[in-house]
Amino acid sequence: MTAPWAEYELARFPEDPRDRLRAWDAADAYLLRHLAESGTHLKGSVVILGDRWGALATALAAHRPTQISDSFLARQATRANLARNEAGEDAVRLLTTQDTPPDRVDVLLVRVPKSLALLEDQLHRLAPGVHEGTVVVGTGMVKEIHTSTLKLFERILGPTRTSLAQQKARLIFCAPDPALHEARGANPWPYSYQLPNDTGLLSGRTVINHAGVFCADRLDIGTRFFLRHLPHGRGAGRVVDLGCGNGVVGTAVALGDPEAEVVFVDESYQAVASAEETYAANAGGKVEFLVGDGMEGFPPGSVDVVLNNPPFHSHQATTDATSWRMFKGARRALRPGGELWVVGNRHLGYHVKLRRLFGNSELVGSDAKFVVLKAVKS
Repeated sequence: MTAPWAEYELARFPEDPRDRLRAWDAADAYLLRHLAESGTHLKGSVVILGDRWGALATALAAHRPTQISDSFLARQATRANLARNEAGEDAVRLLTTQDTPPDRVDVLLVRVPKSLALLEDQLHRLAPGVHEGTVVVGTGMVKEIHTSTLKLFERILGPTRTSLAQQKARLIFCAPDPALHEARGANPWPYSYQLPNDTGLLSGRTVINHAGVFCADRLDIGTRFFLRHLPHGRGAGRVVDLGCGNGVVGTAVALGDPEAEVVFVDESYQAVASAEETYAANAGGKVEFLVGDGMEGFPPGSVDVVLNNPPFHSHQATTDATSWRMFKGARRALRPGGELWVVGNRHLGYHVKLRRLFGNSELVGSDAKFVVLKAVKS
């Protein structure tokens, strides 16, 4: 990536030489050009929200910014990119979206996230530290910035306008208004709701969703279908809810098999916080919550069952790289005879991947849109 003052070598995490997706895009470059051309003084407390792979934090490391991210992988990418460009890790303060934000924010740079809810939550959390003199600049691709995006900035922080588009990217400029302190209202996140009565053991139970977690206000149809086909009666095995989201699947397992040890894993800090609260509201027993890179860190042969509803998007890009890594990680961690259970859209063809990895794939359930598949480690 070329910034007005230097060039940077950047990569996504985990690095894959076959992956053609870049660790930066035109929106990142546009923001950096604007900062240089406008002479913006990056002094005091500089906060970068939503930096996807550490491109902004790496380019601005000399100003010792604070990066706030919901993604474990983005934080690992930031660390790797700082080292790759010979900037010390301590040049950037790394916070998660669940951490307490800085008390004072003098410059706020926002990479607009895919989730409007996550943007709303984080602007609410940052608003007390924003003052009349705070420089607020957002960036995103044109397709990522909508009228609703601008209204959020305006309602929570102050008057907002946008730039002309360059290379299909756009900037957002916001002038903080301290008078909005009372008018903006309370942060509506996390959000909770009751599950419908056709969800088996979970019927009528409470789900807690922090902002940015998939399907925040209702049970998504893929998970609802998966719940009807989950394995039960396995006893005291170790079960991993991989890509746990709000933890509904793992909580259902814990209720159905009280002796099971359930491990909730996701790369989103918002998701794991949701899973913890959903589980606490409904179940008890032997349980663990991990924020991390899929099944990395699980010793080979240490798991009996892996349950997985894999994503097929990475930000705006459609890709099967995440599901492929999840399946390979599950196979490595499963004991001989252990099982990987997967739910997915029919058209994604997960049965082909499972047969390549495991040598088998059994159809457990299907409807017009989804399939539930089981693969057994030989």
